[in-house]
Amino acid sequence: MNKNNYLNQALKWVNKKQTTNLRAKLEGYEDPKVFRSKSNNEEFQADFSFITPKGAKHFTDVALKNENPRKTVVKWKILSFMASMKKGKLHLLAPRGHKAFTERIVKRHNINAVIHSI
Repeated sequence: MNKNNYLNQALKWVNKKQTTNLRAKLEGYEDPKVFRSKSNNEEFQADFSFITPKGAKHFTDVALKNENPRKTVVKWKILSFMASMKKGKLHLLAPRGHKAFTERIVKRHNINAVIHSI
């Protein structure tokens, strides 16, 4: 599955929200902040980040099934933690066929995230 196929659907979802300072991994937008692991120098970046009018910072990621979910779990935990520090939330947008996988990972690893269908 190619994540780029779902980014435009995710952008429509994000645009329905009241946002300021929208950043996206799409052409024409500034890229969201990249977080780096000090131990192994891995990079993690949300697909979208935005700030609400009240100042809360939210991260959004398109959630797709994959063979090795370890990196996905680490990424979602980091994004969830960073969002909670800024009074925001991590939003996981699960396309059709990926929602059960996403719910299972979030529940199993106790990730603070809101799952939405797209």
